[in-house]
Amino acid sequence: MAILVTGVAGFIGFHTAKKLVEMGEKVVGVDNLSEYYDVKLKSDRLNELGDSIEFIKGDISDYKFMEQIFDNHKITSIVHLAAQAGVRYSLENPFEYEKTNNLGTMNLFELAKLNNVKNVVYASSSSVYGGNTHFPFSVKDRVDNPISVYAATKKYNELLAESYSKLYGINMTGLRFFTVYGPWGRPDMFMYKLLDAINEGKSVDIYNNGDHIRDFTFIDDIVSGIISSHKNNTNGSKIYNLGNNKPVELMKVVEIIENNMNKSATKNYLPMQKGDVYKTYADISETISELNWKPTTTIEEGISKFVDWYKKYKK
Repeated sequence: MAILVTGVAGFIGFHTAKKLVEMGEKVVGVDNLSEYYDVKLKSDRLNELGDSIEFIKGDISDYKFMEQIFDNHKITSIVHLAAQAGVRYSLENPFEYEKTNNLGTMNLFELAKLNNVKNVVYASSSSVYGGNTHFPFSVKDRVDNPISVYAATKKYNELLAESYSKLYGINMTGLRFFTVYGPWGRPDMFMYKLLDAINEGKSVDIYNNGDHIRDFTFIDDIVSGIISSHKNNTNGSKIYNLGNNKPVELMKVVEIIENNMNKSATKNYLPMQKGDVYKTYADISETISELNWKPTTTIEEGISKFVDWYKKYKK
């Protein structure tokens, strides 16, 4: 009897698996250790988990490989967090997103059907809101105007989940994550890049001349939302926003990080990038009422914890 966590060596997958183990759950974790960013960080996350989980290296887009996992383990539920991440990279290598995000997700949903797994939580993204100018972003808003390939794959995942839920009675919960940050975070994301730039004495690229607003959400709050979704996944197909519900100006984040590092960053201001959006802001009213979930970490607290971890890890 085990919970399958995909993308277990990833940022959110690692923290989720760790929490599930603390709760006494048996976890089977899958990850292909993609070289999209530093594999050493992924290996270090796995070392942190140690033998508390059963780790299996492989690609979710390989149906035969995934089929063997279901054949060899009694999987009772799935927390599907594996994906090719990154809005900007999806403009450079869209085929990787088609393979991992679309085919990989199809494989998991099909194997859930064939193995009578009735509880699936999967990662979506705030990127599905695309060029939406209605704030805050509500799960009731239309999301048919994605402005990146990454966003389009996440929208496809939501549609596929709806189909499998209706056809086969699988409880599917999609979680739209809003700019997740914190210890063990992804080095391709802005906060980590800024820390690296300060630490290494290099410049950091800041797009749209710093005129961005983001609903930054601390990793512990995200994991709490995933766990709540996993426990409450009994209502067919549902989608929830997991965001802090308190958007912050990007340059405010820069200021907080510089204060925590006691050093200023060298900034390289650039125009808005393709696929990017000006502002994200999560409406979490349904998440609060239906999942009994609410974020508790302020941006100041979260960044302080992130910087503390970063300093220790880099040593």
